[in-house]
Amino acid sequence: MRKVLLSLALVAMAIPAFAADHYNKKVKIGDKAPDFSGIPAVAPNGETTSLTLSDIKEDVVVLVFLANHCPAVLAADDRIIEFTSEYKDKPVKVVAVAVSDADEDKIPGIKNHMKEKKINYTYGYDETQAIGKAYGASNTPHFFVLDKARNIRYIGAMDDNVMNETKATKHYLKDAVDALLAGNAPALEETRPAGCGIRYNN
Repeated sequence: MRKVLLSLALVAMAIPAFAADHYNKKVKIGDKAPDFSGIPAVAPNGETTSLTLSDIKEDVVVLVFLANHCPAVLAADDRIIEFTSEYKDKPVKVVAVAVSDADEDKIPGIKNHMKEKKINYTYGYDETQAIGKAYGASNTPHFFVLDKARNIRYIGAMDDNVMNETKATKHYLKDAVDALLAGNAPALEETRPAGCGIRYNN
């Protein structure tokens, strides 16, 4: 029953793009990224660590909100791993955070999921949900790209088909990151996030 409800929560597969600030009412393109520190996390080697924005030295940060119980996240897992591998030798840091209170999304579940999928990015869990609220994260997966000054430069989906990579024709996240690495502004700054809705406790 839970899986059925989660599937019903998935938004349409086609992801339209609009001008900035069309979807996220909490933050907008150009805003200073909300700070975060000390979020319990798991490193790619399986060791327990923590996430602090100021500790990240790379020029570009890709922050993605995930939930391991979400079918859309499971469908995107391999894509995010491939993306992280593609940019591992560039000044790009991918970090993930879960804010769900489902067991799969807490630290023990994250450890198991990372080991099973061989996840290559640091993955944190914020039981307070404060980081999700600060960024206005509404779905999983939901991507935020930050530049070197830690201003928000892209918000939204990874591509235009959350459930089927082979049907994706537009690669919003890659285009945004490539633009920033080239010293340019992303041509497209915001898209509608697609996936399971995030349920906040209050």
